[in-house]
Amino acid sequence: MTGAPPVGPKRLDGIRGFLLDLDGCIWRGEELVPGAREVLEALAARGLRRVFLSNNSTEPVGSIVARLRAFGIPAAAEDVVSPLGIIGAFVRDRQGPARVLVVGTAELGEAMRAAGHTVLSHAAYREAEAVVLGRDEAFTFRTLTAAARALAAGARFYTCNLDVRLPVEGGDFIPGVAPLAEAMAVAGGVRPIVVGKPEPHLFHVALARMALPAAAVAILGDSLATDIAGGARAGLVTILFAPAGPPAAPAPAPDLIVTSLASLLGHL
Repeated sequence: MTGAPPVGPKRLDGIRGFLLDLDGCIWRGEELVPGAREVLEALAARGLRRVFLSNNSTEPVGSIVARLRAFGIPAAAEDVVSPLGIIGAFVRDRQGPARVLVVGTAELGEAMRAAGHTVLSHAAYREAEAVVLGRDEAFTFRTLTAAARALAAGARFYTCNLDVRLPVEGGDFIPGVAPLAEAMAVAGGVRPIVVGKPEPHLFHVALARMALPAAAVAILGDSLATDIAGGARAGLVTILFAPAGPPAAPAPAPDLIVTSLASLLGHL
């Protein structure tokens, strides 16, 4: 590994809470990552706070909590921070209740309504004050046209994340939100405001839930681009979970690399 040397146990001694990426660190599809339960039990035994992070733009927080509980992991809604759970308040804090064109799932529309926004039909794009984007498997040229016209007319542009690809079974992938965001940004002439990782807002929400300063919190994630970059920008201690082995020259350089969750236990 190049860059900053890994942190030693003494630095982790000052950690009072952990942010834990879900996809790839706690679970992969329908299975727990080996060692995940033991790590969570060790955190609880030491009285360390933990909040789960996800960049998921389609699954409501309540559903994520139910999945955690089904794995035998105690969790409540306040233990999970995701773009879908916070984007409604994010837009409201910047614009007040707004007329919103949603490009995404029905769950994203419901999240906007729950935050006090009016969700428009795509035919009513001229009324839009904001365009909110999440992963949308039904995205069409008609969708792009409505969103681009709304943006060109002055609507603000928000996206849950800018994830380029989402891994699926068999080592393949499906396109993430970023390709849709790029098409809308080019056609509409407006760059999006990102709510999820690696931008700071999601991390700030998580830290506020924990009531801890950034320097007392570590993030465990498997993505350099989102978890490690975002955690570093937020001032957290960053731990890269790299089950396939440490990258030759990770950029940005995490504070610590672990190749198994069991090995993390030795640093607590």
